[in-house]
Amino acid sequence: MGAHALDEPGPGPDDLAASARASLVREIERSGAWESDPVWRGAFEAVPRHLFVPYYYLGAVGGYERLWGEDPDPRVRDRWLRGAYADAPLATRVRDGELVSSSSQPSLMAKMLAELEVRDGDAVLEIGAGTGYNAALLSYRLGDGLVTTVDLDVEITEAARRHLDLAGYHPTVVTGDGARGVPGRAPFDRIVATCTLTTIPRSWLVQSRPGARVLAPLATGLITLEVRDSGHAEGRFLHTSAFFVPLRGATRPGPEPEPAVVGVPRRARGHDLFRFLLALTAGRLDPQDAYALWEREGQPQRERYGVTVGEGGVWAWLDDPEGPYTWPLP
Repeated sequence: MGAHALDEPGPGPDDLAASARASLVREIERSGAWESDPVWRGAFEAVPRHLFVPYYYLGAVGGYERLWGEDPDPRVRDRWLRGAYADAPLATRVRDGELVSSSSQPSLMAKMLAELEVRDGDAVLEIGAGTGYNAALLSYRLGDGLVTTVDLDVEITEAARRHLDLAGYHPTVVTGDGARGVPGRAPFDRIVATCTLTTIPRSWLVQSRPGARVLAPLATGLITLEVRDSGHAEGRFLHTSAFFVPLRGATRPGPEPEPAVVGVPRRARGHDLFRFLLALTAGRLDPQDAYALWEREGQPQRERYGVTVGEGGVWAWLDDPEGPYTWPLP
């Protein structure tokens, strides 16, 4: 028996990938990410993440270490495969030392997909194609014909198409400015962004059906908006923090400068919720005034903040859009 056991081959790459994927699904489930919509479990069980990250980068002293699925060293290939199924974001495209594209943390992706509240038959627009993995998850749930994903960078969209084809999914992949939406595929029932915004593009509302839901990273949080009509939407932030690569494109305002926090107590400067308030009010509220507000209102959680898009512009608010604490967004 011992001699035969030595001759038996070990688990192959497909077996290892399936095992790693099952472990990832269990980890996402423990996080509670899809409690509101457990149907997403099937998508994460079925879609092979490693096909969407044939290589990725790990931060290292002085730069990045590249892990590749076809590395001649089997130990590196094993690290690559296990890392592909870690519940962690993966840097997938680095240019001149700057991260320009990534595969988001799977449990955060699961949370966002569940909060998108999709229904059978919904048409979904994804802003930020990335590796194509999120579009594949949406295609598994809704079908290829109802999913559109857009990215500004042709290298990113071409790679996403290759990954999607390899995995057997064929949503519409568009190269273009995500802030402009994809009018040729409108109207949409759901819009989800996988890149950080500084404001809410009105073009998304124009391309949405009344009652559509928009979910997007904004000011280190996730805003959910219900679209009333082509000029009006409103909603609140989720409790979850979120950090993504910024939206790039001609219609995106320049990045907000990091506000000076002179006079703000050190304990507040690094506090996650205070940094969120600073990001949400950057350039429109003095940091010391922001700190005074933050303390006076009991260090409010993200879900007390919201955003309104209306005829008068786009503004953020605390507790009530008609209340005393409102700030215009770009």
